[in-house]
Amino acid sequence: MKPTKEAIVLGRLAYGHNAADLERLSRAGLKRWLDEQLAPPVGDDPETSRRLAEAKFRIEYPEEAGKWPKVNEDRPLTTLDADLKSLWHLRDWQKPMPYQERVRPRDEVNAATWIRALYSPYQLREVMVGFWHDHFHVNALHDDVAIAVAWPHYDRIMRKHALGNFRAFLEDVAKSPAMLVYLNNRSSKASPANENYARELFELHTLGKDAYLNDLYNRWRDVPGATKGEPVGYIDQDVYEAARAFTGWTLADGSWSGEGPLPSTGEFMYHAAWHDPYQKRVLGREFDANAPPMADGVRVLDLVADHPATAKHLATKLVRKLVADDPPAGLVNRAADTWMRHRKSPDQIARVVRVIAESKEFAETWGKKAKRPFEYFVSFLRATGAEVKPDPGMIWLTFVMGERMFGWPTPDGPPDKGSAWLGTNAMLGRWSGAFWLASKDHPSTRHDWVAATPESVATLGAAAEHWCNTLLPGTEKDAMLAKLREAIRQWAPPETPLDRSQGADAIAGIAALVAISPEFNLK
Repeated sequence: MKPTKEAIVLGRLAYGHNAADLERLSRAGLKRWLDEQLAPPVGDDPETSRRLAEAKFRIEYPEEAGKWPKVNEDRPLTTLDADLKSLWHLRDWQKPMPYQERVRPRDEVNAATWIRALYSPYQLREVMVGFWHDHFHVNALHDDVAIAVAWPHYDRIMRKHALGNFRAFLEDVAKSPAMLVYLNNRSSKASPANENYARELFELHTLGKDAYLNDLYNRWRDVPGATKGEPVGYIDQDVYEAARAFTGWTLADGSWSGEGPLPSTGEFMYHAAWHDPYQKRVLGREFDANAPPMADGVRVLDLVADHPATAKHLATKLVRKLVADDPPAGLVNRAADTWMRHRKSPDQIARVVRVIAESKEFAETWGKKAKRPFEYFVSFLRATGAEVKPDPGMIWLTFVMGERMFGWPTPDGPPDKGSAWLGTNAMLGRWSGAFWLASKDHPSTRHDWVAATPESVATLGAAAEHWCNTLLPGTEKDAMLAKLREAIRQWAPPETPLDRSQGADAIAGIAALVAISPEFNLK
């Protein structure tokens, strides 16, 4: 089976297709569709905004005598646009409060992520927001609830820069409370500096592990190109020196500064007393002593953002995300070249995504990617036209399959290769999850299966053909239809008339059968 070209595009640059998006893309063509998708308006569209405003997400906890009453309610999403100051009290352990209230901001972002992936017309932005959450990964399930409290702020950074300029993106991430807490830079002071953030900045966020050359060189001047200020990669000395450059980049979290408490607003702050002001050397460049406030850290960000290894690392990850688990080398090189040529452009990332999306490799390599659990379930719900109100059970659905929403346990983020998501237990979870989401018993999904099946569909076999065409728009489906009819035969002969007064369960089962096919799991 080969999907239509529109289905291929929407399978990778969107969270799957629905009828409206297929028609819109077919009418506009790829170039015009990309023009719209790569330059979305700031913020959500009116319809998605309405859904977010009307959405409610369950919160539940038992009574604690003398402290708080029992709560079991569907509550609106009130923290998505809240500033840090207004939420920071949630991490104050001196104030009695249920844990569920403290982490509520994170839970609301979880719900909003489902809503936006399901309903936003700017699907490519949503895909890229997910990509950058993986790339600049912070574990939102971390023991320090400050991360959960700051999660709406961190998500807004991802959304602001998802298609913009990487250098600007990099600095906002470096200053974000979530990253400052997660990689410990909020406590980094001179003598000795904490190197956690600096190491991940080089290894994960910018140059990448392939540019780590410490096994070959242990002195900076030995790295090829270093004496000219153009080293081909980095070594541990670069990490140590960069860590010194970021001392004093901290968080207004009320910590004791040595002279008194810091402010407690949850916002980024530079504390000069903690900064190491002496000379430094990073990537072969000399840093003079006693630079202006924050200048050392800003210069490190400039150097790593402009490095050719960063272009290669990010281009490889983007091509792997949007095209194939084994990225075609020629496309990676073209994407990296575009990255470097436009590294000062405000739409740098969008330009690179366009090069990838318009490439022949993109058009010719369907089936080289497998949907992750979240992508799989969202694409099923989009294709079947479901009305969805996210609930904790939906978060749990992907959690038990290994995709802990914003909760991968290590800073490298979740893997983007199919082998990580297609184990036996994971596939069983997909199959049972598809039937669960399709059923009338699911508390947060609503399908009008009968209304969505044309009146001309008169038998179970014809229903199988309709839903096969709906979920898998394309050609050469004879083998798939034969398998579907054989599966249906376990219930009743395919020629059995479709009872439209009582046929919803049968139609739901048929749609779920299509969804568990290998073809629907690929993109």
